[in-house]
Amino acid sequence: MHDFTYDDQGRLCCAEVPLERIAREIGTPVYCYSLPTLRRHIQAFEEPLAGIDHQTCFAMKANSSMAILTLMARHGLGADVVSGGELFRAMKAGIPASRVVYSGVGKTTSEIDMAIRAGIMMFNIESEQELGVINERAGALRKKAPVSIRVNPDVDPQTHPYISTGMKQNKFGIDIENSVRQYLRARDMEHIEIVGIDCHIGSQLTDITPFIDAVDRLKVLIADLRGLGIGFRYLDLGGGLGITYSSEQPPHPREYCAAIVDAVRGLDLKLIFEPGRVIVGNTAVLLTEVLYRKETGKKTFIVVDAGMNDLIRPALYQAWHEIMPVMRKDGPLEKADVVGPICESSDFLAKDRELPVLSRGELIAVMSAGAYGFTMASNYNSRPKPPEVLVDGSDYSVVVKRQSYEDLISGEAVPEGLM
Repeated sequence: MHDFTYDDQGRLCCAEVPLERIAREIGTPVYCYSLPTLRRHIQAFEEPLAGIDHQTCFAMKANSSMAILTLMARHGLGADVVSGGELFRAMKAGIPASRVVYSGVGKTTSEIDMAIRAGIMMFNIESEQELGVINERAGALRKKAPVSIRVNPDVDPQTHPYISTGMKQNKFGIDIENSVRQYLRARDMEHIEIVGIDCHIGSQLTDITPFIDAVDRLKVLIADLRGLGIGFRYLDLGGGLGITYSSEQPPHPREYCAAIVDAVRGLDLKLIFEPGRVIVGNTAVLLTEVLYRKETGKKTFIVVDAGMNDLIRPALYQAWHEIMPVMRKDGPLEKADVVGPICESSDFLAKDRELPVLSRGELIAVMSAGAYGFTMASNYNSRPKPPEVLVDGSDYSVVVKRQSYEDLISGEAVPEGLM
């Protein structure tokens, strides 16, 4: 569900704010978020878990805007981070380190030290060497590092191969056969405290079955570990629940949560969840203006001022985002590619899409852009990153300002010999 609808004047609005107003006052491209939708999605995930011992840790890779993280903190959510920068942002937004899970295959020594000093909930260990390094760094800091091992259960998540993370060919986690040996190693390490077990199989999953398959494999492993005298407090089941971009019909969070709670019944472990896309994905649109129409005789191109540097998902994952005109249009449709100004043939937002006939100066909204949108934006082609605005009722706030050209070169230096 989202708050982007046409009003009785045919204007596409976010809550009570016409998107045309935001474009006129802020310019395009611009990311526009609905605060009521964000609140509703957090509630939709948390309500089914009422009374269940759990901690929801928002997956910051989906969206790391400080305004959104502050909202997460106020609702009691923690954070799933994959870098020192994400840990810094989380704590600055008011998320306590004790509610932070640190994942990711490439934690640097300085990032590990930062997390140990901060007192995070746990590291999700992704490799044998990483476990040894964290033990060494905790010893150097005269601390004990809380860890869980990210177990790769070799479950097919039935999603795009680029966002599959739980199979043997993926770089993430430690395979389930090797995990017992790593837990035994961890038990004997002086500066490691085993606190949990972790599993995350992928993103944009639209079926509950792979989640339950992974839980079933973890339950066998947990029993084996307990038989060896290895116990822990947390069962981290990751995230990955999908959203509707076009025709997908993912389960509602209450169905997902009910299935998980039923599957882990009797384990007596605190559950950790790491949702990202399911909370923020449908809360935002990328608003962009049509610059030109280009017709080649074989193709029609709608050239807009947002490019793959603003929203890379279509180029990277062949992702489908609905395109909606900001002023409702009746009449004929045409098949067209919506493309940006970047000098790459992969710079497109939609291909071979049936759309209303669009003209120069018209505005369109790229829907479901709240996850992996702004957070993956770049300055490719020396393009300033777009702003983000947050709508609440009949007004909005700019929560990330548009970069200026001066911002693009801030921090750069030219050696004197080149002057």
